[in-house]
Amino acid sequence: MDVSGILEEHKNKFKSVQVDRLIPVELDLGLLASFDINMLDQAKLKASQKARDNYLKEVSRDGAQLIFNELFNLPTAVDDDSVYATLPKPITVLPREKPIPKDKPQTRWEKFAKIKGIQKRKNSRMVYDEEQGEWRPRYGYKGVNNDGQEQWLIEVPGNADPYKDQFQQRREEKKERIEKNSRRRQRNVEENMALEKGLKPQQMRKHQLQKALVMSKGSTASLGKFDEKLSGEPKIKGIKRKFDPLVGSADKEKSKNMDILNRVAKGDTKATVLNVRKAQR
Repeated sequence: MDVSGILEEHKNKFKSVQVDRLIPVELDLGLLASFDINMLDQAKLKASQKARDNYLKEVSRDGAQLIFNELFNLPTAVDDDSVYATLPKPITVLPREKPIPKDKPQTRWEKFAKIKGIQKRKNSRMVYDEEQGEWRPRYGYKGVNNDGQEQWLIEVPGNADPYKDQFQQRREEKKERIEKNSRRRQRNVEENMALEKGLKPQQMRKHQLQKALVMSKGSTASLGKFDEKLSGEPKIKGIKRKFDPLVGSADKEKSKNMDILNRVAKGDTKATVLNVRKAQR
């Protein structure tokens, strides 16, 4: 039985994997992209919508076929599930939507660990609880770190006050740990802000204390003029008022008065002629 005709008919149903282009198509297998700079057929683009869509689909299919042809020439890696092709590094530079993020500043512990050569070990998120026979989160909701808070009975230590509530003590200790970590986090943020401004953390804290001290002076009626001075308190620099001399040039005084008179006559409200705050007093 001759089946060559059937095979030929079956073969004609599929397009050839060979794609011919007048200008070679540039491929970037790292991004699985192809760049075809060949001119499109303007007559087919101006045809009916259905014919134009079919033509664009053929052009897209040819570009994808070129990518598939090159993928089969790449080195492969065999896994239990399938065979994977190792893609090369991309050669096309794509613009970023946002600027490159800056390196996150190190905390005190990270700096200390780097000096001492301490390697960070990443613990798994889930921990197996042998008592309950199930996997539980290390921290958070239903975490193993909350076992002390959920126990219905706590043994009183031998050196502790027998009349003290151990449940309340554990809650207070946990609250103190959270507040301590919060203060450390805030301290790291302030130190990093100081380093970004080119200051030492001690100098920045000193400036903040001085600023808070100056602001607190405004809470008294004398604005801190008669308050008791602290040791090392800086002198508050105020705005010095300038007064015109009592004896001066007559021409200068005449010119100044004529200027005020002209402003009043023209109705120039933008110019500062009268100090309203002093007038209200």
